[in-house]
Amino acid sequence: MIRKLSILFAGALMGATAMTVFVGQQSGVANAAGSDTYRQLAIFGDVFERVRAQYVDVPDDQKLIETAINGMLTQLDPHSSYMNAKEAADMRTETRGQFGGLGIEVTMENELVKVVSPFEGTPADKAGVLAGDLIAEINGEQVRGLTLGEAVEKMKGDIGTSVTLTIVREGATKPVKLTLKRDEIKVPSVRHTV
Repeated sequence: MIRKLSILFAGALMGATAMTVFVGQQSGVANAAGSDTYRQLAIFGDVFERVRAQYVDVPDDQKLIETAINGMLTQLDPHSSYMNAKEAADMRTETRGQFGGLGIEVTMENELVKVVSPFEGTPADKAGVLAGDLIAEINGEQVRGLTLGEAVEKMKGDIGTSVTLTIVREGATKPVKLTLKRDEIKVPSVRHTV
C-alpha cells in the first residue's frame, strides 16, 4: 500500500512538475514559486526514502507520513490537524449525535492535549476543566508521544466509568488531578457564531 502511495506520489510529483514548467512559461513568477515548492517536496521524498532505507529500526511508513502531514497542518493554526480514516470515522460518529466521554473540545499544543473549551453541563465542565488547560496524563499515562486521536480515544469509554486527568494549568504551582465520570455527550452542532 505504501509502495503504491509512493509510486502515486512520485507520479503526481512528476506530473505537477511538468505542469509547473508548462504554466511557468506563461508566468515567470508562478514558475519560480511553484518550482521551489516542488523542490522542497522532492527533498521531503528523499528524506523519507533515506529514513526507510537507513534508519536503525524499520519505521512505520504510515506513522511517518501522518506525522509529517500533522506537522505541516500545525503551522496553519492550533485547530488544524490530520485525521486518518479511523479518526475521521470516529469524528463522524461523534458529530452525528452521542458518545460516552468528558465533553471537551481539544487540540494538540507542545505534545500535550490543550482544552479549547468544555461543553456546558458536561463532566468536564462540572469538574472545573478550563479552556487553556493542558492535559499531561490520562489515567497516569503520559500524553507526550500520543496523537490527538489516540489521546481522545483514551478519554472516551463506557458511560459511568471514571478517567483521571493530570492537568497543567496556567498560574497553578503544581499539576491538578481531576477524576471525571464519563457520560453521554451530545455534541452541539454549532458552537460558535460570527
